[in-house]
Amino acid sequence: MKTIDEVLGRMDQIVSECQIQESRIGFFAILYRQVTRRIKQGILAKEFEDNARMEVLDILFAKRFIDAYDVWKSGGLPTSSWSVAFEASKGSSYLVLQHLFLGINAHINLDLGIAASETMKDHPLEGIKNDFDKINSVLAELVDGVKANISKVSPIFGLLIPLAKGKDEMLLNFSIQLARDGAWKYAGEYHADSDKNFQISDRDKNISNLARKLIQPGKFLGFLIKIIGFAEWKSVKDTMTQLDEVAKNTLT
Repeated sequence: MKTIDEVLGRMDQIVSECQIQESRIGFFAILYRQVTRRIKQGILAKEFEDNARMEVLDILFAKRFIDAYDVWKSGGLPTSSWSVAFEASKGSSYLVLQHLFLGINAHINLDLGIAASETMKDHPLEGIKNDFDKINSVLAELVDGVKANISKVSPIFGLLIPLAKGKDEMLLNFSIQLARDGAWKYAGEYHADSDKNFQISDRDKNISNLARKLIQPGKFLGFLIKIIGFAEWKSVKDTMTQLDEVAKNTLT
């Protein structure tokens, strides 16, 4: 893939596949496709410091998700961070928000730093910091919009928040800002290290552990999640349609 339009074409294919196959990977794919559309709009409107470079970053960033998806679909093993997300998508015991955060966790906490470094190649990483933050701002805006409208796909999710007050619960405390800050720190470490494979494997180990915390809450919260899950729509296709509507209304 050499253009953002090619990325969007492949994302359309993945969304369509997930709708047909009732695959919960489609929850993340729907949101990420809208992020990519918004980045394209920003490039055309020249919103970024270096719009041509932003297209390169967007392509490299998206390609890490698309490649991981293709590897998994063909029976291979992607990074552990994506493996946890993809394997979780097979079952119906997790909430929509858990599936979304699993994708976001792998994509920001692991993929984004790598993509930023690969975009800059032999140039100082600091030069892309502002545009790096702008991508995260788009993601954060979208996630906030989904959280604000989560009742459209999870009618009683709001019950979790007061009942879990004071608990160190990854699902409720997941922060795009913290993920962004950690991703930038990792980008610097990856950029400076000649042993890229070690950097990826070491980071992947830590991020996959975070992924497991997203889907393995304590007994009490696990019980609440089961109850809340019963009220969520069981049709993956219908849920994707609702998420697509929320995403489009959030990023206009």
